[in-house]
Amino acid sequence: MSSDYRPIHLLLALLASGAVVAAESGSTATADAAAGAAAATAAASAVDPADGGVIETVTVTAQRRTQAVQDVPIPVQVVTPQLIESLAATDLAQMSGYVPGLQVSGEQPTQPGYTLRGISVSDFGIGTDSPIGIYEDGVYAGKTGGALLMFNDVQRIEVLKGPQGTLFGRNSAAGAISVVSNEPVAYWSAAATARFGNYGAKYYDAMVNVPLGQDLAARVSFVDNRSDGWLSDAATGERYNREGDWGVRAQLRWNAPADTRVRFIWEHENLSQPARPAIGIVPLPPAPALPPPFFPGISSTANWLDPLHAPVLNDVINGVESRTFDGATLRIEHAFGFADFTSISGYRHFNTYNREDQDGTNRQYLYFDDANIEQNTSWSQEFTLASKSEHADWVAGADYYYNDANQTSQLNFFTDSIDTVLNNTGLAPGGLYGPISQATGDNLLGLPWQENMFNHGLYRAAAVYGDVIWHLAPKWNLTTGVRFTRDEKEFSWYNPTRTAPELDAALAPLYPGGMPVVPFLPPLQTFQQNLVFNTPVSTAAPLRVSNSWNDTSPRVVLDYKPEPDLMVYGSATKGYQAGGYNALAPGAKYDPETVRNYELGVKSELADRRLLLNASVYYYLYSNLQNLSLITNGSTIPQYQVTVSDVHARGFETEARWQATDGLRLYLTAAYIDSTYRHYVASDGIGLSGQPTGVPLWSAAGGLDYLWRGVASGDVDFTLQHAYLGASRCNTDSPAQGACLSIPTFRTGQATNRTDARIAWTSHGLVPVTVAVYSNNLFDNRYVTGVQTISATTLGTPFTNITAPRFYGVEVGARF
Repeated sequence: MSSDYRPIHLLLALLASGAVVAAESGSTATADAAAGAAAATAAASAVDPADGGVIETVTVTAQRRTQAVQDVPIPVQVVTPQLIESLAATDLAQMSGYVPGLQVSGEQPTQPGYTLRGISVSDFGIGTDSPIGIYEDGVYAGKTGGALLMFNDVQRIEVLKGPQGTLFGRNSAAGAISVVSNEPVAYWSAAATARFGNYGAKYYDAMVNVPLGQDLAARVSFVDNRSDGWLSDAATGERYNREGDWGVRAQLRWNAPADTRVRFIWEHENLSQPARPAIGIVPLPPAPALPPPFFPGISSTANWLDPLHAPVLNDVINGVESRTFDGATLRIEHAFGFADFTSISGYRHFNTYNREDQDGTNRQYLYFDDANIEQNTSWSQEFTLASKSEHADWVAGADYYYNDANQTSQLNFFTDSIDTVLNNTGLAPGGLYGPISQATGDNLLGLPWQENMFNHGLYRAAAVYGDVIWHLAPKWNLTTGVRFTRDEKEFSWYNPTRTAPELDAALAPLYPGGMPVVPFLPPLQTFQQNLVFNTPVSTAAPLRVSNSWNDTSPRVVLDYKPEPDLMVYGSATKGYQAGGYNALAPGAKYDPETVRNYELGVKSELADRRLLLNASVYYYLYSNLQNLSLITNGSTIPQYQVTVSDVHARGFETEARWQATDGLRLYLTAAYIDSTYRHYVASDGIGLSGQPTGVPLWSAAGGLDYLWRGVASGDVDFTLQHAYLGASRCNTDSPAQGACLSIPTFRTGQATNRTDARIAWTSHGLVPVTVAVYSNNLFDNRYVTGVQTISATTLGTPFTNITAPRFYGVEVGARF
């Protein structure tokens, strides 16, 4: 068996040894085991998708307190393990659409994209942060390589919509996503699942929980996800969109003396798979002829190829996307007489490498690839005190965050493709290396050319906060909170002279002593200048800057419960995102982002808790939102530029869950958002004030779950779900950015639909066994994700990508 599956061997050994340990520790943990088994049975019945005839109570920590989700005056959508299982999802990107208002792009798992309530970040550099905070077991995960980890023994995922600056801090201006893993319990348990599907999909996960004594327990979980890919290179047969990812999480929980509880978590993940492919959409003339440069709004698109049927031709060298991730979390809780104390210490480190094709062809004279290489280490520490009383529930805390990030943005060409760029941009009509090769007889073609932008960021953030729920009257609560934050950032840019040793060796005979051997040759420095990363101020040595920012983020919430199962609330909150830098533009800085959000909502449980209805309306004003745009005008090399805008939005969200019968449950969630620019001039000079930001008006998800009991000594559970995302709302600049195109062969920005189904049989007995069949994207709906124009004006090679096809498979699992 391949070495890729060595972790599975280790896990199987652990499962076996865990059983032995459990047997040996039985005499010391019998009482705990009995209590734990009862708790497990109760928990299972509480979350069974169609058990008990009522909507189950879901507990969350959205306000840094343990509360029923219906008692939290914040729009919160909880993703349960049941939803993850029913969708056969391995990460949050594969659930995109099932949390309306939240879209997650996992096309590049080391550089994921999040959009919540229309707010996202498009900049992939380490100089910027995301306005959506990602947290795992209370530890901030950042926006880049560590923010899209696989699901691994997850208890729940809380999606908090709207600014969460007071309780979750910086970089949660649009909302927060909190992933909570299962912790060790005081009884022996184990579970394992295997899934096999089309395109060679193979998925395994397993968990073992072992009591190590009366007050000590351990839990280890493992997941491995692989596939052969669903797209092939037309020339080489290389398979793209392959998956290759495995991870492990190990935990210890210790009930220490003196009302102290300690939990330690270590996790590791390893991802290695081909980088995303580039699907060329321009018909190529016979070699060595050049495709014409494409200028949005000017060049014709009538002859473009349909990406759903176009041949994939990529020639990227070492095209791979990889990540290694390690994290450790130490959580200590202690009950004092006046308050409960919690300490959360977090360490995160990851290395990522993502090198991908940027021209969508396999011709060397059109070759262009880029690589994003990151190394990131962060430490965080948070202390909180919390208490409840008849008059008020309060929480106070302080936290510190340290991040040391390094990024290399790398561009790779050949001298042949450099000639194409020089010709198409008018910098050297006819090229440079080809004509010199013909004139001198010395071959300067086919030689690699690399440029690098090296960035280093050193970030520190400290904050103190307090939040109080005042019990004004039996039915009235007033929540007031505030956070004070200070951010300090140091950042540097360094773009040294291009790396081209083979070219330098070929030029040496033509320039002995640095002087040309024939007079028609240009000066030697002509061949040594950078083509793209050519900012003089950061060529000889790094350009370093430092800045600091202070922020105060308050929140006020008033909630009223006229009935025990009905709550009405209103809130005014502020969110904050630290300032930052454009990693590809030396010296470019942007100011902090702020959002002010006003919201009215209602939460209710009706019909004897068989019907749940929640809804909210909101308005927000977002200031200094950063926008990353690619500027292509045909006269210079395209550049990414960060501009800022002011955005405001009006929105509505609703959630309905109905336990129609003991066996049938239906749900529907929907979100409406009208998001427009208040003040914005795009980086290409187009004024967009008053125009839509591109965010669709509507998104929705719904489905049903039906449980047949007593079928072949077990239960059959059928789930059918559908997710809808409306069409992008186009503005004047959308076509220039490759969005909202409607041409004879394809469209971008259209509405999307996805349907998923699963039917599973679970046996009765001490060891429940589950056998299931499933299908994702049941009706095989396919879409073009948008046109990339990074090489359009320079090489004449715009390209795109497409969404995944239908997946289906079988699953077998057991719980012990």
